[in-house]
Amino acid sequence: MFGFSLAQIIVRVIVLLLGIPIHEWAHAWSAYQLGDDTASLQGRLTLNPLAHLDPVGSLLILVSGFGWGKPVPVNPYHMRINPRIGMALSSAAGPAANFVLAMLLAIPLRLGWVTWFSRTGQLLEVAIQINIGLMLFNLLPAFPLDGEKVLVGVLPPRWGDRLLQLRPFGSLILVALLFVLPQLIGIDLVGMIIAPIYGLLMNLLLFV
Repeated sequence: MFGFSLAQIIVRVIVLLLGIPIHEWAHAWSAYQLGDDTASLQGRLTLNPLAHLDPVGSLLILVSGFGWGKPVPVNPYHMRINPRIGMALSSAAGPAANFVLAMLLAIPLRLGWVTWFSRTGQLLEVAIQINIGLMLFNLLPAFPLDGEKVLVGVLPPRWGDRLLQLRPFGSLILVALLFVLPQLIGIDLVGMIIAPIYGLLMNLLLFV
């Protein structure tokens, strides 16, 4: 996923200006629809990239294609439904938005409006790859990623409580999964989980 070709750099900048804002806006919009206006009151119900970019997450996107935006403030206790389910729905909205964007970007290629070997076609393909990567990365069940909040919402309460107890160690778990295990032990658990799903979704979007 690491790479610094001109096409990759251009697309990753576009993702920062479009993919991340859409992802974070979707969190804020879904929470607002469920009755929580916390993000709206803090100016996060917007597609303005400046409201959503996180320095570390943005840097990671530029160098690797994976990263995150500034977390959207959500108060599930303001929602009209069960707080855990509401939080899960709001959290799932971000990755879902990236998948919808990937589907829209695939349309010109699938319908032949853009040729695969043109510069535009290459840019579209990289943009699709990054949006699918962002979706899957953010669905990993480790805090502060969206997947942890989704899993807490769908698990039985007792199991969800067990998962919540791991939140203080979420960043350490991510560092271990993303860097320590692959570099020191040669075990890329994240890649083993994401790669098959990534390949399946790319195939469905572009070829099936």
